[in-house]
Amino acid sequence: MPSRLNDLSRLLAASELKPVWLIAGAEHLQVMEAADQLRARCRELGYAEREIHDVDHRFDWNELAMSGAAMSLFAMRRVIELRMPTGKPGREGSAAISAWCADPPPDTLLLITAQEWSRAHEGAWYKSVDKVGVAMPVWPLKREELPGWINARMKSRGLKATRDAVELLAERVEGNLLAAAQEIDKLSLLVGETTLDVETLEASVADDARFDVFRLTDAAIAGDASRALRMVGGLKAEGAEPIPLIGWLLSQLRVLSRLASAGGNISQAFQAERIWDAKQAGFRRALKAGNAAHWERCIVQAGLIDRISKGRAQGDAWREIERLISAIASPRAGADLLGAQS
Repeated sequence: MPSRLNDLSRLLAASELKPVWLIAGAEHLQVMEAADQLRARCRELGYAEREIHDVDHRFDWNELAMSGAAMSLFAMRRVIELRMPTGKPGREGSAAISAWCADPPPDTLLLITAQEWSRAHEGAWYKSVDKVGVAMPVWPLKREELPGWINARMKSRGLKATRDAVELLAERVEGNLLAAAQEIDKLSLLVGETTLDVETLEASVADDARFDVFRLTDAAIAGDASRALRMVGGLKAEGAEPIPLIGWLLSQLRVLSRLASAGGNISQAFQAERIWDAKQAGFRRALKAGNAAHWERCIVQAGLIDRISKGRAQGDAWREIERLISAIASPRAGADLLGAQS
């Protein structure tokens, strides 16, 4: 049976871990933190080696089999990670993962993470993982669940807050757990042992004028190119790394691509993607200005920037980010900038 995120502590408390783990979902913060907890437990149990494979359309699935067959250099336990953003390994990948699950290598833990997940992902390979290991889909929080998540996270950071303050923060972050986590970490430093009330929260959040990736993305999707580009300049001046920015931009571009391809009732599509009312106007504007093909081109551009940032392609990552932001904010005027590396 698939496991839930609430089961993680119990599963990690075991003296021996299951040989294969899948942690997947669009709630990137929860996926990331769950995977971090698993890695920490692996280190406690002597998994000293770690090997990472980034799965894209060019990935050679024979590498997984070769990794399983290879002996550890130091005869130690090891973790092999498959980072599979779309959660879709394809026919060859499905066969490779199923073969691994049929005969897991000794002293080796396979961790598969994905940034997209739905019931449609649950194919044969998923069932193989669930049979031999831990399959843990991370489903988006419902609106009514968000205050409880915020309250629990505040307590974990030693922060006490009134119920109204918790509700206000839930409203401000609009379902964005990464933004909520950022605000909670900041507030824990500002407030200390004092109970956080609405007035203090209002002042703290309203005075936060730093450029961040969430506001940048919102501005670009809403069509405010000049503001978004100023934010890019601010992030660059602050010494920000392009990779986290691209990760968030890519997730929003995939949402735009799915919405553009969905057809039918757009309100239902917004609900499925957990796009709150306050942000729907921006997404409607973007969908009217750019079609599905445009958003796919933007995704390709984001992939290029990711490779540049990791030293796998030539170019100026910040210049390409500016081109991507322009194309998001103004699909018709900025489309020609995509792929225009110079």
